[in-house]
Amino acid sequence: MEQITLQASKRNVSTKGALNTMRREGKVPAIMYNQHGKSESISVNLREFSKISREISESSIVTLLIDGKEHSCFVKDRQLDLLTGNLIHIDFFEVEKNALVHVRVPLHFVGTAPGIKLGGIFESPMHEVEVSALPGDIPQHIEVDVSNLNVNESIHVRDIKVNNKIKLLSAPDMVVATVKYAKHETTAAEAAPAAESASTEEKK
Repeated sequence: MEQITLQASKRNVSTKGALNTMRREGKVPAIMYNQHGKSESISVNLREFSKISREISESSIVTLLIDGKEHSCFVKDRQLDLLTGNLIHIDFFEVEKNALVHVRVPLHFVGTAPGIKLGGIFESPMHEVEVSALPGDIPQHIEVDVSNLNVNESIHVRDIKVNNKIKLLSAPDMVVATVKYAKHETTAAEAAPAAESASTEEKK
């Protein structure tokens, strides 16, 4: 997994006026907390955070550098100003490197389903799955190969291939991807035998 690093600084100010001054200086107030209830008030550079924000998903580990010490964190929440849309606060959740975490990881579909060439429509009801893994083993995404997916066939969670460091937590029978005929085509195909049967009965 590609490491995302962000410089952060401890902050002592917490009044509304002081926080607004900090924002005008190009900094974003933030908090870093962990599962034990410990929290620390910090700030990050808005421009630096904006550069990496598009790379950050729910499963991304961000390494915060505070006074030379590394902290592995998830970005749990981003608060925006309702009027301007500007970022005004960030919540970071610190994780322990040797403790399993539960996160949602995006799915990336690769290959071309042969069922599409036969007139089928590709559907992906799920765009992410829940997994359990150590923070350092969490992938940015999980690839799902659809190159063998034919019409009226589906790929389920149980069919997803992951290494033994990752455990899939989503229900095994949930459909991840499928190829189906368009509804009107299915209806026409079902109606044809019925029409043929009716014609046969009229001739009798």
